[in-house]
Amino acid sequence: MTDFFKGIDQIKYEGPRSKNALAFKYYDPDHKVLGVSMRDHLRFSVAYWHTFRGTGGDPFGPGTMKRPWETEGDPVEIAIQRARAAFEFMRKLGVPYYCFHDRDVAPEGKTLAETNRNLDAVVKVMKQLQADTGIKLLWGTANLFSHPRFMNGAATNPDAHVFAYAAAQVKKAMEVTLELGGENYVFWGGREGYQTLLNTDMKRELDHMARFLGMAAEFKRQIGFTGTLLIEPKPKEPTAHQYDFDAATVIGFLRGYGLDKQFKLNLECNHATLAGHSFVHELELASRYGLLGSVDANRGDLLLGWDTDQFPMDAREAALVLNVILKQGGLGSGGFNFDAKLRRESTDLEDMFIAHIGGMDTLARGLLAAARMREDGVLGGMVKERYQSYDSGIGAKIEGGTTNFKELEKWALEAGEPDQRSGKQEQFEMLLNSYT
Repeated sequence: MTDFFKGIDQIKYEGPRSKNALAFKYYDPDHKVLGVSMRDHLRFSVAYWHTFRGTGGDPFGPGTMKRPWETEGDPVEIAIQRARAAFEFMRKLGVPYYCFHDRDVAPEGKTLAETNRNLDAVVKVMKQLQADTGIKLLWGTANLFSHPRFMNGAATNPDAHVFAYAAAQVKKAMEVTLELGGENYVFWGGREGYQTLLNTDMKRELDHMARFLGMAAEFKRQIGFTGTLLIEPKPKEPTAHQYDFDAATVIGFLRGYGLDKQFKLNLECNHATLAGHSFVHELELASRYGLLGSVDANRGDLLLGWDTDQFPMDAREAALVLNVILKQGGLGSGGFNFDAKLRRESTDLEDMFIAHIGGMDTLARGLLAAARMREDGVLGGMVKERYQSYDSGIGAKIEGGTTNFKELEKWALEAGEPDQRSGKQEQFEMLLNSYT
């Protein structure tokens, strides 16, 4: 193994009283919550693109982060060195999973064939690193947005040549994900949208995107990949409007094209807020339709209108998030991937650990709070009481579909004006605070 992170030992759990920045205060991986270990509840993953390819650059300035594994020389050898550094970091942090885009782990060549050979060379090393450390691949995906060829989109590109190139790239990325034992595969349409409708045939582009996803689902069956196919919504940035705007839009799209049995959703907090929603709203909506598959754990800055991808640090929000996930029985093959990056000013190697430790502790606190909420049953009982009029009588007939407007009119005329019933919002909020 490499030794890029000198002086940093295996990160351990020291408990809430610890003042050690390089120790867990709440995340105790073997601790059982509702009969399941924290490790298995949370299934933490490191995002290769931010943690090992991020430089600290932003739209207003270049990178600030100098990493010892980013040296001069052959790009493939540098990529292999980077992979060794990544697995050293993840092993010391104690995460069970990681995620990547194909272009995160290996450089593009002069041709697609050369690019595929580059990817194969690095994947061979990563497969051995997985075997050496026990760290697994949560999901893989293809970068169909960075290269200039994708400036007008990939699956929704008006040029069929680009569509075909994107299909070839996804085919290879799915094969690599299978080879590495990935448990999911993600589609993020970074440029699948439009800047102006003046030059856009929206119906044709949506049809093409559905055709692309349908071919991917068919290829999944052909190669024997048993993982989950996930779609990650985002409303804007870089396009003015992206077709995977939010959970509701994606669900409607999947149902409209008959793809809802082949795909689930990978939801991100910062994308939810960019769409004008709370993260919990997006999770709850996807969960109610049985389509919540995985989570990108981060947060945005509400004072800024762009994707800041900060680490989650709000235990109260984490409790609401985990409550939804516990309610649906967990994430299955999904997990919590830290699609989050250090601030441009956080340049030390130890900051990489501190940021992930903080995020892991935050979600662990959320898990503990959500478990107490469910064990106590107080909040759930109050919600049930609020809807109790549907448990019998006319309410039960409404839910059971055994009444109609005529009968409801007759019932309302006889019953008179409804009593006012308080929503008790402040009491609900006060109770939430008592758990977090």
